Amino acid sequence: MEAISRRFFLYLSNNKVLDRLAKRWGSRFGADKIIGGENFSQAIPLITQLNQDGFRVTVDHLGEFVNSVEVAREHAQECIQRIRAIGYHQLNTEISVKLTSLGLDISNDLVMEHMELILSAAKESGITVTIDMEDSSRCHAILEIFKTLRRKYENLGTVIQSYLFRSEKDMDDLQQFSPYLRLVKGAYKESGKVAFLDKQMVDENLKHLIKKNLLNGHYTAVASHDDAMIDYTIKLVEEHKIPNDRFEFQMLYGMRNQLQSDLMEKGYTVRIYLPYGEDWYGYFMRRLAERPANVAFALKGIFSK
Repeated sequence: MEAISRRFFLYLSNNKVLDRLAKRWGSRFGADKIIGGENFSQAIPLITQLNQDGFRVTVDHLGEFVNSVEVAREHAQECIQRIRAIGYHQLNTEISVKLTSLGLDISNDLVMEHMELILSAAKESGITVTIDMEDSSRCHAILEIFKTLRRKYENLGTVIQSYLFRSEKDMDDLQQFSPYLRLVKGAYKESGKVAFLDKQMVDENLKHLIKKNLLNGHYTAVASHDDAMIDYTIKLVEEHKIPNDRFEFQMLYGMRNQLQSDLMEKGYTVRIYLPYGEDWYGYFMRRLAERPANVAFALKGIFSK
């Protein structure tokens, strides 16, 4: 049943008609419970409150698979404005970016131009930028861009997905950069040619990647709501006496709030992944695909209005 549910919501995530409807009726589908607003200004009070409550944040302007140079430039400028606003309001937040929103599918030169501008602005403000991972067809290009930029900018991290066969080799290739890595299971629809389709294998590979990156001494963000994965990480760092400033837990805004608070109260760093923007539909569907329990959350969002 879980596999069927995952395939169903991943299929819905690519439905353009539903995407258009979602933009019109977002709040009625619970979108306001998992995103920070339609623009960054609306998200600022929420980030401020999260910081006051002891959480760190990473913000993501929703939108991907851009095929227009003009739209890609708009996304880049929005990102730079977001960085300036973070500095002005002294928010404890990083930013996450999707390269397809900045022109990856248009040209390498375009996305590199945009990332140089973004990273320069972020460096001036002391802000870390994480390049989000996307589907497997773009994985190689994303990591090559990360390597090129990481030689120049230290304020840069990226993501490794445990459901891809290639992930351990990718991690090995990145070791020379002492990378800041966000480790996740993965949320795109992939074939058995490139990805583990068995949940247990995905979970075991994520544990393996967490252990490998931590024992290699690199900063590790464990991005999971899975109790077993969190317990594994805690036991691992205790066993190997890894200090708390070498890792953090990352969780989605609006998901498992009590667990987030419990971890923070125990002294662990917890970072909330806070998306915002109108293009929330695909993101929401992938969250439902990741965790069947989120379906009940979505239904509650619909009928509580």
